[in-house]
Amino acid sequence: MKKSFLWLTKISGLVLLLGGTVQAQTTPKPPDSAKPSLTVTVTTPQTVNLAQKINANGSLAAWQEAIIGAEANGLKITEVRVNVGDRVQRGDVLAVLQADSLRAELAQAEGTLAEAAASAQEAKAQAERARSLQQQGFFSNAQLSQALAAEASAVARVQSARALVQLQNVRLSQTQVRAPDAGVISARQATVGSVVGAGVELFRLIRQGRIEWRAEVTASEIGRIQVGAPAQIKAASGQVLQGKVRVVAPAVDAQTRNAIVYVDLPAAIGSARAGMYAQGEISLGQSQALTVPQTAVVVRDGFSYVYTVGADQKVSQLKVQTGRQNADRVEVTRGLQADARVVASGGAFLNHGDTVRVVDAPAAQAAPAATAVK
Repeated sequence: MKKSFLWLTKISGLVLLLGGTVQAQTTPKPPDSAKPSLTVTVTTPQTVNLAQKINANGSLAAWQEAIIGAEANGLKITEVRVNVGDRVQRGDVLAVLQADSLRAELAQAEGTLAEAAASAQEAKAQAERARSLQQQGFFSNAQLSQALAAEASAVARVQSARALVQLQNVRLSQTQVRAPDAGVISARQATVGSVVGAGVELFRLIRQGRIEWRAEVTASEIGRIQVGAPAQIKAASGQVLQGKVRVVAPAVDAQTRNAIVYVDLPAAIGSARAGMYAQGEISLGQSQALTVPQTAVVVRDGFSYVYTVGADQKVSQLKVQTGRQNADRVEVTRGLQADARVVASGGAFLNHGDTVRVVDAPAAQAAPAATAVK
């Protein structure tokens, strides 16, 4: 009897246990969608003044490059005083040519001038005597005219000889090749011992050491660029330079359909060199823009999105177009209202239609901006 009672007791407990289990399985659970999936902070777009800029690429080039050659013909170089990279001042001697033959020609011209001056002095004395004798009736008018003509010829020979001396002095001065302006020697072809002809290039000089940035811009951007606009350039060497627009090319290249903008750079160019590739920005002033925090923009499949929170605490995914950036804010050019409640951060963890819990910004600073609700 006792064994039968124990078995009945165990069977009753098992039935009760199974009954409790079935009851627990059939109790309805609240839907998960009723709970917020994330805690977020929201912000509203702000209208701020942002700088307008045009990004451009181009090359650094010499502002003006002077080609310096010899003016004298057929003379040998006896001395070269500068090399590539040297800074020179206006009038500095860059090279010296052989001047022995020119000095001899100058001495000959000076002798001719002295001889002509002596002849002119004698002709003048003869003319004075002819005038005196003609007044006394000893010379005819024809003889007086001959004496005066001889005097005039002698004076003309003196002037010609004096001009020849000046010419030889000029040719002698041309044996010293001088810098036409201050600047930096960028190329040198002169070598000691070589015989040069008139006009042959000996040196190249970057005038005043100035270089410029020749930026290529599209035809649609030409009208927006003003002379004097500031520009910031980063050379291939890594140096950052500040400049100003000097002139915008009056014509567009027929092949590339681009125009050249000439930007003046400071004389102290540092590591930047003519011929380098450079990237830069040309400032166009400022304009108002509707901006949101950079963390509020989510990029998916190549498109930009923001998430806004409605009155029912549900988020909506909006496709937007972005523009300029300034520090941690991004301009939204299309797709967003100025009074929208935008999720400040954590949008990458949201989907359209999710329910969220909104907290104030100070609380969000103490904790992560978007955290999972436990």
